[in-house]
Amino acid sequence: MNGLDLFQLLLLAGIVVCGIAACQSKNLLVCLIIFMAYSVMMSVIWVLLQAPDLAITEAAVGAGISSILLFITLKKLRDIRKKVRHEETDETEAL
Repeated sequence: MNGLDLFQLLLLAGIVVCGIAACQSKNLLVCLIIFMAYSVMMSVIWVLLQAPDLAITEAAVGAGISSILLFITLKKLRDIRKKVRHEETDETEAL
């Protein structure tokens, strides 16, 4: 077994671990970071499979654009939750 085979096995194990960890994670931010790591590892695998066009697409869409959109969504969810909590505390203080 040479170094490249070992690297490929580590990437495969990393992808499996990322998939399981993303499903088991309770924190959405942690899940998103795991998703980004998964996309980066998939990009490297596409390069090793000599498919650079797929690697670039995976890096740009999977780890790039999708992650940015999900980060924005998480920020908006956090703002909505803060607003709801603030309104609930205002209602309890009024009573």
